[in-house]
Amino acid sequence: MFKIKKKAEKPKRTVLYNVIEDYSEFDAPGNVTLCAMTEPEDLSTHAKILSESYDVPHETMTTLLTTGGTYVYPQIGGILTRGLFACRIDSAGQGPKQTWTLDLMQFAEAEQVARSRACPMVDAAWEVFWRTLPGELQAKLQQKNFGLDYRTLDRAVAKGGDIKYIDFRKDWSPHFKRLCIMPDGRLVQTGGLQEFAELHGVTGAQTKMLIEQGGTLEVNGEVLACQIVNGQPAVARFSEKNYMKARELVSSKGIHLMDALSEVGYADPAMMRGLARKTLRA
Repeated sequence: MFKIKKKAEKPKRTVLYNVIEDYSEFDAPGNVTLCAMTEPEDLSTHAKILSESYDVPHETMTTLLTTGGTYVYPQIGGILTRGLFACRIDSAGQGPKQTWTLDLMQFAEAEQVARSRACPMVDAAWEVFWRTLPGELQAKLQQKNFGLDYRTLDRAVAKGGDIKYIDFRKDWSPHFKRLCIMPDGRLVQTGGLQEFAELHGVTGAQTKMLIEQGGTLEVNGEVLACQIVNGQPAVARFSEKNYMKARELVSSKGIHLMDALSEVGYADPAMMRGLARKTLRA
């Protein structure tokens, strides 16, 4: 008899979020992307991914996601250069677990609130963070399950039930996808600097500088352009033809290259279709 070999099962794709709403266009520091999950939390995976994303020790992150609390980033050379990471868990179990970060200014404000009111740091951190959020987001967070109409949700999302956790993210990590508009109007997702570098054929160092500082980067006659909007990188790749048009505008109008690329992009039908799709997804 012949044995029938079973095909090896493909490893199940890690799904960390199935509800995402983008508020990154709002003023900093309230420019966040709300990432939520209705399915049961995979604590091990959740902790691993957040640990990698926010440079928090894995064991510490696991504890935070289990009991709640805050992690203050260590000093470098005796100076604090980053604020804190926080996880808030509703003791009554009525609301979802929530995680977020505070920058240095917010951290200092949270310390003052905690001292003046003699309240736990995580509560002070939430109060300070909450104030910065857009009013639309604040209103939704006060509603059960973010005010979602489960009758209109994708069945796979709705069947999970209540939202189990919300991560308010700002990072560009391997586990959080961001879009790049390509010359033909395609919207290509990449997660993390390395994946972005491989897609565009550039080095990790070039990618890091582009994403963190904004500006342009020539790639085989084409050009990558990154604009930092409210602390969030927005990236597009322009064809050699459009790059040439932009440089002509710089020469004839005396405008900045980024402004010229924007003008050329908005005049390009293919790229405009990509921008329209991005707006519809936001």
